[in-house]
Amino acid sequence: MDILLRTERLTVRKFQPYDGDDLAEILTDKDVTYFEPYDTFTHEAAVAEASKFSESSEFFAVALEDKVIGKIFFSKREYGTYEIGYTFNGKYQGNGYASESVVAFIGYAFNNMGVRRIIAEVDVRNERSYKLCERLGMRREAEFKQVYPSKEGGYNDFYIYAILKEEYNK
Repeated sequence: MDILLRTERLTVRKFQPYDGDDLAEILTDKDVTYFEPYDTFTHEAAVAEASKFSESSEFFAVALEDKVIGKIFFSKREYGTYEIGYTFNGKYQGNGYASESVVAFIGYAFNNMGVRRIIAEVDVRNERSYKLCERLGMRREAEFKQVYPSKEGGYNDFYIYAILKEEYNK
């Protein structure tokens, strides 16, 4: 099943094609995808996306027992820097699952993958997400104005958060 890591309650692993229905619960929810740079998916498109994710080295499933409740995006940039992103099923938000899985993932990346720096791009209106970055020990490095097209028209601003390996290990 390509398990990357386990926490007290969760498993972070490669996506499998059979994760489509669970992924659809996440990607078809307008409230969950509101701050994402992509449109809300149809159920069929989300099922197909699970198959694509299973072939990608950038997407990881967060599972509670056998149920996929979230996804972590982890993409290589330049010079030992990676970008992290996360999206969780609305029914499971507010239980610490994002924090638990993302902190474990960051630790794994720094200690096992040779990662030097991790960044996160967060819509300035997504307070829950940027507060999570701050709880993880990431610092706000920048605010970029009018970068991504908004779903309401115009453009959205976003923050850049980052953490270095030496900051994480303190």
